Amino acid sequence: MALDWGYGPTNGPNTWPQCYPEAAGQKQSPIDINPVDLKTLNANKKLEWKYVPENTDDVSNPGYGWKVHVHGHGSELTGGPLEGKYILEQFHCHWGESNDKGSEHTINGQTFAGELHLVHWNSTKYQSFGEAAQHPDGLCVLGVFLKPGKKHDEIEKVVAQLEKIEFKGESTKIFGPLNPALLLPENSGYYTYQGSLTTPPCSECVVWIVFKEPIEVSNEQLTAFRNLKSYCKEDSCPCDEFKGYVKSNFRPTLPVGQREVKECRQ
Repeated sequence: MALDWGYGPTNGPNTWPQCYPEAAGQKQSPIDINPVDLKTLNANKKLEWKYVPENTDDVSNPGYGWKVHVHGHGSELTGGPLEGKYILEQFHCHWGESNDKGSEHTINGQTFAGELHLVHWNSTKYQSFGEAAQHPDGLCVLGVFLKPGKKHDEIEKVVAQLEKIEFKGESTKIFGPLNPALLLPENSGYYTYQGSLTTPPCSECVVWIVFKEPIEVSNEQLTAFRNLKSYCKEDSCPCDEFKGYVKSNFRPTLPVGQREVKECRQ
């Protein structure tokens, strides 16, 4: 049985390779993206997406944040750096204890208050999410930076349910449609590179598409994220630095190494 991983001093990202060897690989995510000297992505087709708002199912607390599950059929992500059609599996978020950090990717060293990840899998080549996650072109994750500002109406549909999933292992339905397309920035220029999942097992199976423009969320929404707890209701509160709250759940950046990062202005 693998050790319970997390973001604290004893189980944080620097300890993950002990139980998840791939976390020490050469194509790990996130990375710091240096926009200077990037090659331009010559995509034959523009990156396009469509989602079914009614297919947004439930939101859960896996112990390290919130995650929204989606019935992906009917959704579609195509074009840009992708070959084939990818469908949405889930989306989740990373954040920090304060608004000056929390994003996983950074741009020339700049951090953001948080980062949304919309996780898709290649349904053209593979039969399931699990199968896709074993191949370098299996998954595509859209990364969206969060910055403090005005309240985000679509994010609020998640925030409204967070009180019901305060503890690890809890989940609740999302009633009414939630449109993932409204979580993406209006200006769809992006960076793309080959990388990994940013949580264990850190499989190197992800085509990353990180949007340049952040979206705004309110301080109240960011505070609601940080009120989630990392332990089950029946367990005693862990005596960690955050007293059992999920105050910080981002992995620090890792070396780009030999990888090529490209940009697309679309």
